[in-house]
Amino acid sequence: MKTQKNHIDLDGMTILVTGSPGFIGANLVLRLLTEMKSGVVISFDNMNDYYDPGLKEYRLKLIEEAAGTASAAHVFIRGSIADKALVERTFEKYHPDIVVNLAAQAGVRYSIDHPDVYIESNIIGFYNILEACRHSYDDGGTGVRHLVYASSSSVYGGNKKIPFNVEDKVDNPVSLYAATKKSNELLSHSYSKLYNIPSTGLRFFTVYGPFGRPDMFYFSATQKLVSGDKIRIFNYGDMKRDFTYVDDIVEGIYRVMQGAPKKREGDDGLPVPPYALYNIGGGTPENLLDYVTVLQEELVRAGVLPADFDFEGSKELVGMQPGDVPVTYADSSGLEEDFSFRPKIGIREGLRKFAEWYKKYYG
Repeated sequence: MKTQKNHIDLDGMTILVTGSPGFIGANLVLRLLTEMKSGVVISFDNMNDYYDPGLKEYRLKLIEEAAGTASAAHVFIRGSIADKALVERTFEKYHPDIVVNLAAQAGVRYSIDHPDVYIESNIIGFYNILEACRHSYDDGGTGVRHLVYASSSSVYGGNKKIPFNVEDKVDNPVSLYAATKKSNELLSHSYSKLYNIPSTGLRFFTVYGPFGRPDMFYFSATQKLVSGDKIRIFNYGDMKRDFTYVDDIVEGIYRVMQGAPKKREGDDGLPVPPYALYNIGGGTPENLLDYVTVLQEELVRAGVLPADFDFEGSKELVGMQPGDVPVTYADSSGLEEDFSFRPKIGIREGLRKFAEWYKKYYG
């Protein structure tokens, strides 16, 4: 069933993107600076050292270079969304029209041994964003017109019904990371209901691409192969993932930003939550062993690995890891119905672009 939307023209808007210069955030900001003819784009990130901060500095440099020739202005704020005072000051100074919350502590396995940072960023930080959105309407203010935030396919846990649909019950997370992302969806829904804040959650499915996160499998596997180490393939290779190239993710976010759920009243005279939730995934689960084969072939093609590289000798098949699930598979029909978009970039094309970037960046 098609969800009613209010169209938002991004030109002239003030757009806050938290988690930029993170992987997805940087790509989104670069897209906005390319497309917008006027307005302000605000990047907000704490530039922590969860992975190599040099990559974030590299992405920030790309953003600043793009901003130098863009029609829209760009502002970078270095700080954490868990810093409530800083979040409040940012909203009071810039009055964002659209907020895209991508800032979060990522990683399923990291959450097993480092729960504190997930509570701080994914729960407290997201609460601070919601509160700032709520108070943006104070004293008759125009307020935030659309809050878009990142959820994750991890919320589906061990769901055996495939493909995963946003209507599926997701009450049994298998990692703390997944639990925090499900909490974001619940909090956002309640704020939409109580304060009539248009909000849309996006469940991302295994995002990959150039200048991505080194903790992601394709990136960490590449670094191990280059170093001569074996890559561990979990569940003895019996794993399928719905890999989604970053340009497809950005295209989905970009379209969703422009379509805020309509505000309306229910029969009781109270707001019907202007709330929506979508999957963004390729809809084509790939066997992990096939994905690794394509990755290795593209790394050889790009000159990252030698032509005589020993593919078979580089793999180590191991058992399932805590927090992992054997398959992810997105039903993105809602996104296609409401925004006429479905991810389309295949793993061969996506991994080729990654391998070429890796060769260029690491020499």
